[in-house]
Amino acid sequence: MHEYVVDGAARVTEMNVDTTGNALARFYYLEPITPQTPLGIGQSTINKLQELATEASTRTGQEEVWKKVSKTYPGSTHAHTVEFRVESKDELIKIFKSADAAFRQMRDTSYPN
Repeated sequence: MHEYVVDGAARVTEMNVDTTGNALARFYYLEPITPQTPLGIGQSTINKLQELATEASTRTGQEEVWKKVSKTYPGSTHAHTVEFRVESKDELIKIFKSADAAFRQMRDTSYPN
């Protein structure tokens, strides 16, 4: 499992599962990178602006930009890769623990377990 930042707008926590098969499973969680002010000065203003932007995108039916997955061919195209976006980092950690237990104990497991 690893984390990286995409275009300064979103943090991705990603887990890859590779087996002896011909496909790689990739699970990831996206979260926005929110600006933080020093000592919290003006932070409520930044938070309010982000909240208003989220409400506006919801009313217009537009998904927030940081939630969208953008691919460029061939740079971000991965043959034999199946990708899953999960709703929370907690869920991603649970999937990782389940896969890790199966690998270490050398036996089948299921998620959620």
